[in-house]
Amino acid sequence: MAYSIGQVAEKTGLSSYTLRYYDKEGLMPFVHRGNGGRREFTDDDMDFVDLISCLKQTGMSLKEIREFVNMSMEGNDTLEKRLEMFKRQRDEVMKQIEQSQRYLKKLDYKVKYFEAACANGSEDGLEEFCDTLEATSKVNRSINN
Repeated sequence: MAYSIGQVAEKTGLSSYTLRYYDKEGLMPFVHRGNGGRREFTDDDMDFVDLISCLKQTGMSLKEIREFVNMSMEGNDTLEKRLEMFKRQRDEVMKQIEQSQRYLKKLDYKVKYFEAACANGSEDGLEEFCDTLEATSKVNRSINN
């Protein structure tokens, strides 16, 4: 089945403008052009667009994505290079997850702090609460490590 750029935009959540930009930047050389030069996406193209979106959303630059696309078009001779690229990106995502977990802990602490402040009607006198919360946090970290 062939999909128009509008259908691809609807299915992927990417705008038609973004898809055209990606095509212009060389990220979608695999997309066939039909009569009148209109892009016609296949199901396989849709999967590739989804992969491009994943790579972009995880912080890979357009230049790196273009390199990946070009290697993919070259075929099996680039398998090792593509594997290394995905390993590096996976490592990068793991770092992002670890950072997000640190942010989540800080936000959890602040939620508890402000819940206590709201229950108290003021932030005054929460030093003991903060000390208790911090001590509990340290115990939980030592148990989990």
